[in-house]
Amino acid sequence: IHFGETDAASLKAPAALSRIDSQGILFFLGILMSVSCLNAAGILGQLSSWLITNLPFKSMLAAAIGLASAVIDNVPIVAATMGMYSQDTMPINDTFWHLVAYCAGTGGSIMIVGSASGLAFMGIEGVEFGWYAKRIGGFAASGYFAGMAVYMVVQPVLAMWGVVP
Repeated sequence: IHFGETDAASLKAPAALSRIDSQGILFFLGILMSVSCLNAAGILGQLSSWLITNLPFKSMLAAAIGLASAVIDNVPIVAATMGMYSQDTMPINDTFWHLVAYCAGTGGSIMIVGSASGLAFMGIEGVEFGWYAKRIGGFAASGYFAGMAVYMVVQPVLAMWGVVP
């Protein structure tokens, strides 16, 4: 593919591997290992039982997961959620997982510390937590809940038409 290019050495595997963000990989590996430890210890199972008992609707459960994502990055939140619920409790492609994907993904924007991109934004642009909370957080929370409301209205209609399960 790259025959005859003068910088062919930069296209080889060792050069490509030297540009990998190893700190980022180790960070997420550590997070996922921590979640796995919580799952192995049974803590996630206990938490899921408590949440199902106290939050009777799947939408409330997904909303709580999304609000937790405002403080904790969405990767460990989704990994923990996947460890908390078996395929018997929440089958694959259940509407719960669609809503969790939305809630965890957008819930991290409610507070700037809820996502890795928010933390990078703080560092690069010098944005402070209080400034973001005062000027952006309310709009982000409004968008989060409006998006959930739209999903709750649109999903049954699409299911009725057979577009989604």
